Amino acid sequence: MENKQPDFLDLLLEAHIDLERQGPGSREAVEKALGFLGDLSRFENIADLGCGTGGQTLILAEYLKGKIIGLDMFPAFSEKLNKRASEKNLGDRVKGIVGNMENLPFEKNSLDLIWSEGAVDNIGFEKGLSHWRGFLKEGGYAAVTCPSWLTKEHPAEAKQFWTDAGSQLDIVEDNIKIMQNLGYQFTAAFALNEECWTENYFYPREQAINKLIEKYDNCDTVREYAAINRREVELYRKYKRNYGYVFYIGRAV
Repeated sequence: MENKQPDFLDLLLEAHIDLERQGPGSREAVEKALGFLGDLSRFENIADLGCGTGGQTLILAEYLKGKIIGLDMFPAFSEKLNKRASEKNLGDRVKGIVGNMENLPFEKNSLDLIWSEGAVDNIGFEKGLSHWRGFLKEGGYAAVTCPSWLTKEHPAEAKQFWTDAGSQLDIVEDNIKIMQNLGYQFTAAFALNEECWTENYFYPREQAINKLIEKYDNCDTVREYAAINRREVELYRKYKRNYGYVFYIGRAV
């Protein structure tokens, strides 16, 4: 990317490759979600879909003793996960692979747990959970985060931003009904706190964006990329009461 003008995908990868997380989240949120799953020793086969560079994947490996496959569409992210797992001597249990969340490369009814943070809305909450249900064993769990409306008020400019980003926000109650209709016994739902967005994602991402601006001096694409990301931050600060990422946890029945 040194010798050409970057496009948006180049910038997304370069801005996120060295971040601990590629979206809102936290260790505390992972631990809270795991707390709803009961006996963690029974989870032998786990898939983390849209894993990024594995910030949450490696936390899961601290609590789950089974094998964890982290799947992501970007090879650079999967490679980074494998490097991080190796550095923590987890290479025998944690593996990053390149794959498509809409066409999972696992055997049917083979997984004890499907985990996915900040990724299911890329293909749609209902579509994703419908496809993934077939890969869970009976009694297996799905634990996913998805941007959702937290209030009855849906501010127009926030709604437009998410629509332009390709996401269709629904209210929590409707997503719970979707899970139940797809064959999941609803277990829990909770919203991520503000720190998951700001301290853990927006602030480190802004530092990465500033480096891109300095590296690609006078590049219109970089300026546009920065503006879109900063617009997201502005809208969250303005409407954080109205929407957020919500963890949804359900058991396959």
